[in-house]
Amino acid sequence: MNRIVKIAVAALASAGLLASVAACGNGQSTSSNESGTINVVASVNQWGTLAKELGGKNVDVTSIVHTTNVDPHDYEPTTADVAKLQKAQVIVVNGADYDAWAVKAAKSTKATVINAAEAGGVKEGDNPHVWFSAAVRKAAAKAITKAYEQADSSKKSDFEKLNQQWQNEENEVESKIADVRKKANGLNYAATESVAYYLAEDMGLKDVTPTGYAQASANESEPTASDITQYIQALKSGGVDLLVVNTQEESNMTKKLTDAAESASVPEIKLTEQMPGQYDSLTDWMSALVDSFSKAI
Repeated sequence: MNRIVKIAVAALASAGLLASVAACGNGQSTSSNESGTINVVASVNQWGTLAKELGGKNVDVTSIVHTTNVDPHDYEPTTADVAKLQKAQVIVVNGADYDAWAVKAAKSTKATVINAAEAGGVKEGDNPHVWFSAAVRKAAAKAITKAYEQADSSKKSDFEKLNQQWQNEENEVESKIADVRKKANGLNYAATESVAYYLAEDMGLKDVTPTGYAQASANESEPTASDITQYIQALKSGGVDLLVVNTQEESNMTKKLTDAAESASVPEIKLTEQMPGQYDSLTDWMSALVDSFSKAI
């Protein structure tokens, strides 16, 4: 068992909160809040906002990680976090080993669990930042709507309407992506972290991040001095058209890369791994990011 989840589960067990659900599987729950809404818990806010948009007034959504100041990879859930998951009717997790603590904890609940990565055909070991993928967003939205319809079939038509409204917004984002793809025409980019890999791929951009650096970043280890030198040379030589910077993970090392990009007049796209608070929906955030890429190109 994951060390982080062991800590959270042990804390709950000592309080006697898990005793009544220890034998429960991952089945469907038909109960609802006193208000008649469906109780939904998402591991991270990018999926939580999607869950809210698809459920409207019919759902009560809580996102456990909801700030850019927290890294979900290393997040240690509190006793209260796991208790929220235990009470949920629908749980939305990212999967692909991004939020293993939530995936593990969800298995002991009665909730219907939506794993966004699995819904979109992304496996563990693949790039876990799947909310940047148009295909995964659509697959996750379909799965969430189905879960809502199962939880409260009397509101099926409402859920279908909300799903269509969301789909219209997603189609606008994908139209923007298609326009950028035409402009990009196979331009190269490099990244300080591969968080926007799927979005860049959707826009037809080619990832030329130096292999040594990319592997070190993926393994959460420090790139070697040689890796950094190779990266800086790539920026200065004109082999990189765009630099994508994850501002949640800035350091002296990434500053060397951004300084090199600025000296070589390589445009920078600055973004965060978690959805910033100024956006009301996942599609709003994606639309703004696509605009940033379009402007840079």
